[in-house]
Amino acid sequence: MGALSPAHWAVIAVVLLVLFGSKKLPEAARGLGRSLRILKTEVAELHTDEPTPADHALTSPTPKAVNSPPL
Repeated sequence: MGALSPAHWAVIAVVLLVLFGSKKLPEAARGLGRSLRILKTEVAELHTDEPTPADHALTSPTPKAVNSPPL
């Protein structure tokens, strides 16, 4: 039991061609590629949107002194 040999991959490719046909496989591969690209960009945006503690300290409002009006 180990990695699949080239013969195994050939059998898998033939089975996929028989099941899905030669027209559907490229469309499915394109759709999968688009989905993975979208997922990759969304994950990258999630990482850039998360504030770090240092960023939070810089953007948090500082308390201002409240001056009462003179009486």
